[in-house]
Amino acid sequence: MFAKRFLSATLSFSLFSVALGLAAPSLARAEGQLRIAEQFGIVYLLLNVAQDQKLIEKHGKSEGVDIKVEWIKLSGGSAVNDALLSGAIDIAGAGVGPLLTIWDRTRGRQNVRGVASLGNLPYYLVSNNPNVRTIADLSDKDRIALPAVGVSVQSRVLQLASAKQWGDAQYNRLDKISVAVPHPDAAAAIINGGTEISAHFGNPPFQEQELAGNPKAHIVLNSYQVLGGPSSATVLYATEKFRKDNPKTYKAFVGALDEAAKFVAANPEKAADTYIRTSNAKIDRDLLLKIIKNPEVQFKITPQNTYPLAEFMYRVGAIKNKPTSVKDYFFDDAHIAGGS
Repeated sequence: MFAKRFLSATLSFSLFSVALGLAAPSLARAEGQLRIAEQFGIVYLLLNVAQDQKLIEKHGKSEGVDIKVEWIKLSGGSAVNDALLSGAIDIAGAGVGPLLTIWDRTRGRQNVRGVASLGNLPYYLVSNNPNVRTIADLSDKDRIALPAVGVSVQSRVLQLASAKQWGDAQYNRLDKISVAVPHPDAAAAIINGGTEISAHFGNPPFQEQELAGNPKAHIVLNSYQVLGGPSSATVLYATEKFRKDNPKTYKAFVGALDEAAKFVAANPEKAADTYIRTSNAKIDRDLLLKIIKNPEVQFKITPQNTYPLAEFMYRVGAIKNKPTSVKDYFFDDAHIAGGS
């Protein structure tokens, strides 16, 4: 019941996003208006810093435009993609999986492409079932919570791991025991136990809270291991029309992200306080600092190691168009140079 209840809630939110977008005017938005969708977790720290310090507004003034920013919280790549296509948001924040899905679906039409990465952070598949040590140990009795089944970056990484374990023909083998649950609720299920949720493919800080909060919780899978090294898991993307019609707003947004990334790298303690303040997170500050200072974590806006997932998704037919490099599904901006 737990998983079904939150699956229903997530789908309802997705439909609400579509309705919201369809109710909005279809005319192009004026330069200086920006609606950004973010989800849950420390992976959105650059956006938290930009919001807290009003960096987008600051860079907008440098471009000669007053930018009004609206922040919208959603859960799951499906809801985010629905909101972007319906016109309810201008900038989408989600995993590489949802970006590749919507890039493929809109190619030749809205032409959605990536704007920037939010950094490299390892994602863990955590289980509180002592019998589950590898994905091969998962059974029909287990339920894996993740943001969106078959769409989210967690789901796609799990599919890639499944393909490596059982072959490409069974890449979606674990989809049938996966359920869409927002990260905070999934983390509570892993920590407290007593629900049908026995595993959660999450992101920081929820995965670290699970490991600290339940002695039975342990790491089953690390996204870096599956992808062959540090990789950008969460990214920002937009339609070609928005980028073309709002060049000053777009430039200000990218500039704000770059400044936020430099701030986090230079001021991890202040960045931690920003996250706690802006997200109203109930998290141990020392644990949060440990995540931010983790040598495996890098907050930067240039995408890294995203192509292995793109190649896999094309290989198994999850996307129809074959990307030849990161520049196919990211806009050709200066900060993308050297990306992968």
